[in-house]
Amino acid sequence: MKKMLFIYNPHSGRGQIKVHLLDMIDVFVKNGYEVVAYPTQYSGDAKRAVIERDSSIGMIVCSGGDGTLDEVVTGMMQCEKRIPIGYVPAGSTNDFARSLGIPRSMPKAAEVAMRGRDFACDIGRFNDDVFVYVAAFGMFTDVSYDTNQQLKNVLGHMAYIIEGAKRLPITTSYHYKVEYEYEGEQFTLEDDFLLGMVTNSKSVGGFKNITGKHVKLDDGVFEVTLVRKPKTIIELMEISDAIDSREVDLNMMVSFKAKSITFIGKKKVAWTLDGEFGGKHKTVNITNENKALTIMVP
Repeated sequence: MKKMLFIYNPHSGRGQIKVHLLDMIDVFVKNGYEVVAYPTQYSGDAKRAVIERDSSIGMIVCSGGDGTLDEVVTGMMQCEKRIPIGYVPAGSTNDFARSLGIPRSMPKAAEVAMRGRDFACDIGRFNDDVFVYVAAFGMFTDVSYDTNQQLKNVLGHMAYIIEGAKRLPITTSYHYKVEYEYEGEQFTLEDDFLLGMVTNSKSVGGFKNITGKHVKLDDGVFEVTLVRKPKTIIELMEISDAIDSREVDLNMMVSFKAKSITFIGKKKVAWTLDGEFGGKHKTVNITNENKALTIMVP
């Protein structure tokens, strides 16, 4: 039999993995795999399990939220031999799974991991780290990793909204010089921003189309959205309305595509990578690694 490493986070998404665990393993075995099941024990454990896997492992399937997938992908990108990844989403929002068209039903997603097609998707390189679908700074970006896991499990996406609303009175802006490349041309802009997102996803935080329309996950470019600092209450309301309607406000937002992008700041700023803390950085270099990793999709 072929050998598979099945990595799962038992605490993701209201603990639904425990309910469907035997069904998923049954799907894997019926498709000819000997399954090594590994429940993650701590932050970073999935990454370690991928890097230290036995050489006989021919495929990895992971189940959890976007953070679990991020760890598995980060580990795989550090390996000399990269093998296909199957993903069974079990988190609160599952942005990347939604973008790939992976079913929310865990048994059906397990079938996709077994019988789907190979999809070579882009991966983001962030300084010395990697991300799957979003690197972001500013307003709301620390909500995901600061929101209590139990609150996520009970309220789902609403937990992020509640936590984010608490932060509105203390929102600050960040001054950045931004240099980016698209289709061989170089561009530069500089301003104060409330929020910045470099994405390779059709939704972020459960909001569809906020990253733009006609998004492709294998085209070698990111979608970038920068929200300018409002100078008046009216401008703040414009930003709120734009986010609520999932539309870009050309007066208050900058939106463009980029193959690579550099953020140059005057002080260290906290970034989030796929909803997890990505460290504080003064300068950030982000590049798109086109079709760097194979993920199973319907």
